[in-house]
Amino acid sequence: MLMPKRVKFRKAQRGRMRGKATRGANVDFGDFGLKALEPGWITQRQIEAARVTLTRMMKREGRIWIRIFPDKPVTKKPAETRMGKGKGAPEYWVAVIKPGRVMFEVGGTTKATAVEALTLASHKLPIKTKISTRPDYEGA
Repeated sequence: MLMPKRVKFRKAQRGRMRGKATRGANVDFGDFGLKALEPGWITQRQIEAARVTLTRMMKREGRIWIRIFPDKPVTKKPAETRMGKGKGAPEYWVAVIKPGRVMFEVGGTTKATAVEALTLASHKLPIKTKISTRPDYEGA
């Protein structure tokens, strides 16, 4: 699973997801990308599930880039615990996604394969997405 090796602070505040993505909003590495249309948190398990789906669908053809990383810890209090007594322990890690962010990229494969793989991967994610193409891409 993806998670940071070390962090400056063990627990983080929830924060807000306002505005659109300014960084990582273009398809830079591959030919096709999966772009977020709404804000949300994507867990390390969801990223891994989407990655497995992409690699299985592409059958070792082409290349995959994961453009997001879960670096925000999410804490949770144990079940049946009374209120108070501080913040809970970190349970899992999430990547904060803003609209317009390209999360996965695919290259070196046909358009049909890439579109089908990215569509299947999008079903593993909790937010609405669309398939984006590199601006200078010319289909073979």
